[in-house]
Amino acid sequence: MTDKPGPWDLPDAPPSPPAATPAAPRDRLWLWLGALAAVGVLIAALAHAYPEALRSGDDKVELVYRLMLVLLVSGGLLRAARRPLTRHLKHAVIWMAAFAVLAFGYAYRTELADAPRRLRMAFNIGAPIQVDERTLVVPQSDDGAYVVDGLVNGQRVRFTVDTGSTDTVLSPDDARRLGVAVDKLDYAYKAETANGTGYGAVFAAKSLEIGSIRLRDVPLMVNKTPMSQSLLGMSFLKRLDAFEFRGRTLVLKWREDDQGRAL
Repeated sequence: MTDKPGPWDLPDAPPSPPAATPAAPRDRLWLWLGALAAVGVLIAALAHAYPEALRSGDDKVELVYRLMLVLLVSGGLLRAARRPLTRHLKHAVIWMAAFAVLAFGYAYRTELADAPRRLRMAFNIGAPIQVDERTLVVPQSDDGAYVVDGLVNGQRVRFTVDTGSTDTVLSPDDARRLGVAVDKLDYAYKAETANGTGYGAVFAAKSLEIGSIRLRDVPLMVNKTPMSQSLLGMSFLKRLDAFEFRGRTLVLKWREDDQGRAL
């Protein structure tokens, strides 16, 4: 009598045949390359027929932009046929973000190049920014005034630029810091201001420096009544080569003699 095989004595199942590897979609690849070649031939033919269309640099940049967009979209479509849709969308978003950053950087390249200077102007209130060998820029403050730090006889003084003031005027407090005996001055100079009649005394400063601008033997006025801040008036501005208000900045230009002093 033959014993029946138990459940553990069953013969092993034959191994499953290996899964067939799908053939690479070479036909799609060649179709994509052929389409790109056709686009290139078309662009070359149009450029030859209409050479004036790419005369300016902006036209060439626009052409490169559109070609990159075509490459991005067509490459994404080719990959979409070979990969899951979610993975393709993820890569497409990454490429689109990178392309957007590059396009933004090119479109605002002038503003981005000027960003370091703008940061210095924003965080260094009163400090003039030298943008050229003999050009200073004074930023406008939030209240609309142009505030700049200077040196009078080597001592720091903060000025407000005032084109309506004929003289450069020191406040009594700033004059005291410079060692001026304000109580002994002769306030014989009379001037009409927006706040009424003012009185001042002449003070001859040995030096006045605003950034790299260095003046010698500068007549200043010491105001008799208290002031919130000293004024940088036309007596200083007229000694420059030029000054102008440009946007939210005051641009100061000057010339120097052979000893490095402003003329």
